[in-house]
Amino acid sequence: MGQRMAGKVALISGGASGLGEAQAILYAREGAAVMIGDLQDAKGADVVARIQAEGGHAAFTRLDVTDLESWHAAVALTVATFGKLTTLVNNAGIFHPGGVQSETVQGWERMVAINQTGVFYGMKAASPELLKAGNAAVVNISSLYGLIGSPDAISYHASKAAVRVMGKAGALEFAKKGVRVNTIFPGQIRTPILGDITPEQDAAIKAAIPMGEVGDPMDIAHGSLFLASNEARYITGAELWIDGGWYAGC
Repeated sequence: MGQRMAGKVALISGGASGLGEAQAILYAREGAAVMIGDLQDAKGADVVARIQAEGGHAAFTRLDVTDLESWHAAVALTVATFGKLTTLVNNAGIFHPGGVQSETVQGWERMVAINQTGVFYGMKAASPELLKAGNAAVVNISSLYGLIGSPDAISYHASKAAVRVMGKAGALEFAKKGVRVNTIFPGQIRTPILGDITPEQDAAIKAAIPMGEVGDPMDIAHGSLFLASNEARYITGAELWIDGGWYAGC
């Protein structure tokens, strides 16, 4: 157990699996108390149990990121459980393919509701407590697809590109108020969102990545930990690409 997040209390959306699970575990190992917000009750409980087995502090709350009242309840429970809120990680997100012609209106609206509006709701609901805490941090998880295009993911690109500029806007709004806002852009990371892929697809993905391998959730967690810690006290509005060099070639 380290101390890089000693005294911090983090609320992590989508914290029951994938990138969120990795961040929750690493934050707790470094001394933070972690509230895991997710709709996956059983998986959330498993992550809490794992953190507690390692001697860390964690709890679970059912969080629907598309519902502002659900966000308010999650923030309130975090403060009631751990005494304050210093750190927000807007991690929850979904992906499905679909281009301009094939994407449905329902698919577009769901993608935007979770990936984009959910980030806005998170910052809106958490900001009063973050401002009270001072020396607070928000880490928003976008995507490499928030920076570049592809032919078959129009709603995902739109939602993740919005997260990019929302982070900058939030950073400027809170720059003199003790809340830093930064954004991470993961490349291809081996999480459930990647889905089941064939060996041929796996090889094609690796061929597109300059470092030649798909990332691990802990690769994102380590970047997130740095941005949330006091080590990043002079960093706000920044963009951290964790993508094996993919964006460098774009």
